[in-house]
Amino acid sequence: MTRPTVALFVTCLVDAMRPSIGFASIKVLEEAGFDVIVPQGQTCCGQPAFNSGDRAGAVEIARATIATLEPYDTIVVPSGSCGGTIKAHYPELFADDPAWLARAEAVSAKTHEILSFLDAQGWRPAGVALATSAAYHDSCSGLRELGVKRQPRALLGAVAGLEQVTLKGAETCCGFGGTFCVKYPAISNAVVEEKAQAIEDSGAALLLAGDLGCLMNMAGKLHRRGSGVRAFHTVEVLAGMGDGPAIGETR
Repeated sequence: MTRPTVALFVTCLVDAMRPSIGFASIKVLEEAGFDVIVPQGQTCCGQPAFNSGDRAGAVEIARATIATLEPYDTIVVPSGSCGGTIKAHYPELFADDPAWLARAEAVSAKTHEILSFLDAQGWRPAGVALATSAAYHDSCSGLRELGVKRQPRALLGAVAGLEQVTLKGAETCCGFGGTFCVKYPAISNAVVEEKAQAIEDSGAALLLAGDLGCLMNMAGKLHRRGSGVRAFHTVEVLAGMGDGPAIGETR
């Protein structure tokens, strides 16, 4: 029997900074019954250009990404922000270009954030155990643009031994915001300082989320504070990689 195929849009940040998220994504998608293709030629989704007001640059990147992804029936992204860019903002970019708008809408309709996609398939991790506690941060784009909230917590509930603790202000921005942290570093630092304090106050041993940019920002601040909290992308825990090197660790 032929297995359905999904295309994995890895994201440039995962590719450059945390490839294990990509490998974890492939592992869980295969466990969920899919064959995984990683389309050649994929690059950045254009989010930094879009957020910085470089509309022309964002349109150029979006066209290339649409052309790369449109041959596939299902596209899965291990990032709420990149997934949100493709799903919510690509159609905005081509609102005045009917031909490209149709192509953007077609790609948007078949693009899914990985945690919500896995939950929709009814998949749960089997035989994965992690005896520790974790706090979950709801990344802004995934939460507000894609409605990712319940799904990761439901998936994590199937990890044996994992205690999910409440994070105060879980839906509050971590201060990363893509290029926001570069343009407004003082504000960004103040926001992540409050977030780091809330994470430590939760008593959790692990920090989990669905966006690498947010995780790198929070993990960096926690490290500078001398905290022992370790950060992972949720899909890494679901793939049984939660006892490996955390984000920012080299061991």
